[in-house]
Amino acid sequence: MQVKINIDGGSRGNPGPGASAYVICAMDGKILAQEGHFMPHCTNNQAEYTALKLALIKATELGATELFIISDSLLLVKQYLGEYKIKNPDLAARMLVIRRLAAQFTVHIKHVLRHLNKAPDALANKAMDAKQSVGYNPIKHLPEDEEIFDAPADKTNVVNGVEIAPVVREEKKPAAKKGKKQAPGQMDLFGGF
Repeated sequence: MQVKINIDGGSRGNPGPGASAYVICAMDGKILAQEGHFMPHCTNNQAEYTALKLALIKATELGATELFIISDSLLLVKQYLGEYKIKNPDLAARMLVIRRLAAQFTVHIKHVLRHLNKAPDALANKAMDAKQSVGYNPIKHLPEDEEIFDAPADKTNVVNGVEIAPVVREEKKPAAKKGKKQAPGQMDLFGGF
C-alpha cells in the first residue's frame, strides 16, 4: 500500500517544549492517521527526527509498503539521504533507529518549503499549546528504541539494486622503526622524525 506522509517538528525555545507531528494519507488524499506528539524538552532537530520515526512506526501499523515522505526540514532530508553528515551524536543515534524502521519500506523523501507543509505544522503547534499529544488513529504501541533494535533486521542490504556486504579489511602491522627506543607504553608522537 502506498501512502503520502507529511512530517514536521518544532520546539519553543530550542531547546524547550516541543512536538513532532505526522499526517498519513492514502494516495487519494483520505487521512488515515495524524498525530501531534508532545515532547516536554527537545530541540527543533530532535523534534523533526522524532516526527519521521513516529511516521515510520505508524506506517508499519497501517501495513504500508511504499512511503512518499514530505518534510520542510532540509537538514533532515539531506541527512536521511546521506548528502549531509550527521555530526551531532544524538541525531546520529536517532538516525540509526529511523534507518532500522525504514528498512522494510520503499521510501521516497523530499524537501518542501514550509508553506507547503501546513498540516503537520498545525498539529505540532496544537500539541505544544495543549502540552499533550493529540491525534486521530494514533500509534497504538510506541516502542522504545531498544525494542526497534531487537526486531529482526531486513535480511537484504541493497543499494542501487545491488546487494552489498560490510567491508572487512586486514589490519596492517606497524613496521619496525629504526632509531631511538622509547619506554614501554609511551607513544611515539613524532613517528620517527
